[in-house]
Amino acid sequence: MNHSAQAHAPHAAASLPEFAATFSAFAASLTADQLPAEVLAATRLNLRDTLACATAGLSAPGVGEVLDLVRSWGGAPQAGIWCTGERVPAPHAAWVNGVMAHARDYDDTHDAAVLHAGVSVIPAALAAAELRGGCSGAELVAGIAVGLELVCRLGLATRIGIIESGFIYSSLFGYFGATAAAARVMGLDAAAMQNAIGIAYSQAAGTHQVTRDAALTKRMQPGLAARAAILAVELARRNVRGAQAIFEGVDGLFPTYLRGRYDPAVLRDGLGTHYHFVGLSYKPYPCCRFDHTAIDAALAIRAQPGFDARLVRRIRVGVSNQAYEAVCTPPEIRRAPRSIVQAQFSIPYTVGCALVHGQALLSHFTDAALRDPAVLALAGITECRADAEIERDFGRSISPTHIVVDAENGVFEARVDIPRGHPDRPMTTADFELKLRDCLAFGGGNWAQGTAERLSATVGRVEQLADINELTALLTPSTGA
Repeated sequence: MNHSAQAHAPHAAASLPEFAATFSAFAASLTADQLPAEVLAATRLNLRDTLACATAGLSAPGVGEVLDLVRSWGGAPQAGIWCTGERVPAPHAAWVNGVMAHARDYDDTHDAAVLHAGVSVIPAALAAAELRGGCSGAELVAGIAVGLELVCRLGLATRIGIIESGFIYSSLFGYFGATAAAARVMGLDAAAMQNAIGIAYSQAAGTHQVTRDAALTKRMQPGLAARAAILAVELARRNVRGAQAIFEGVDGLFPTYLRGRYDPAVLRDGLGTHYHFVGLSYKPYPCCRFDHTAIDAALAIRAQPGFDARLVRRIRVGVSNQAYEAVCTPPEIRRAPRSIVQAQFSIPYTVGCALVHGQALLSHFTDAALRDPAVLALAGITECRADAEIERDFGRSISPTHIVVDAENGVFEARVDIPRGHPDRPMTTADFELKLRDCLAFGGGNWAQGTAERLSATVGRVEQLADINELTALLTPSTGA
């Protein structure tokens, strides 16, 4: 959409019903048996991947602090904290589980919308299901589907990038998707769901500054959205009225947070027949998605005949403006990250890992790994720039990466436009199973042998479960045997 069209988008929606009302009517009535087979499969896949990421996040910095705080508060044992067996008030469970799921930056992405979807939706949906009690897998699936779809539609409709707006869309839109998911799981009607989404709007946030400052709260923001969702739904169940013109009102989300730059047609077209979350990508590497085409390009260079990381003298990297701002600046920090969050948002560091080790795994994002001299040597000679051609052709989508490596024995070059894990370059079933096992092992939980297989099998028939407790029981090491 050109700038002129962007400026007029809100006027085009003026004659349409508020999108919050339209979406709430759809979401409140959706049932799992209405989902096409590929949409049901995409729902299961997101559930399994999000749970896998959470098991890896159990031991991540920041998770223990949140967990300790929640323990100190006490309260009603309404929902479980994954990987621990502890039960706490449902909003607290959703918060901790959301932090765990996002802590390793291994969770899903929508490469066009530039956001994570499941990391707020899944914790909120499962906490709501436990709060409800006796919730079937089919009800959980319906909730997850509407939540993922709302996050993705909001992201795809948005025509301003995260660098320009200053918001991280995973958390900002996660407030609304998580609330829709929890509201559907709890069985709210359309009017109550719209109230809940309006109450979520009173809490919505998610700043990009946390990334610039390598703040530990970066990984906490989606969990805060999940927590807010449970609060919003519980208030709506008690007939509290929330904002109604949530997205397109005079002071709605798009005019106030996103400068009116959105496409109302993307919000509405195909609602109920076309599901955008089927287009979610999944991560083979536990770091910012903007790093992934760079890692893929570095791996392609490493595989070229004659390449030897010890002979490299200079590395030049071209990406879009948005990727440059997110994972290349300030250069001195990206070349020598001092924290795991800084490393997760660093093309120089992740390219160094790929060239030296031939991979970028969970084990490469630890305090010890950040001191790897071979990786730091390559990161230190990596020069990143904003590439005008890439910016022109790809804009705010996940950026391609063009890498040129100057070495003593020649010049090596590669460009990757579509990152691995995208629907056009999908991970295999074996890739997902390996990821799940690695996450279980890395997180430090005392999981029984066969947990990965049982979890995958249970998620694979989740819509058939009479009670989701059969699934949640597998999320605790002591009951995973």
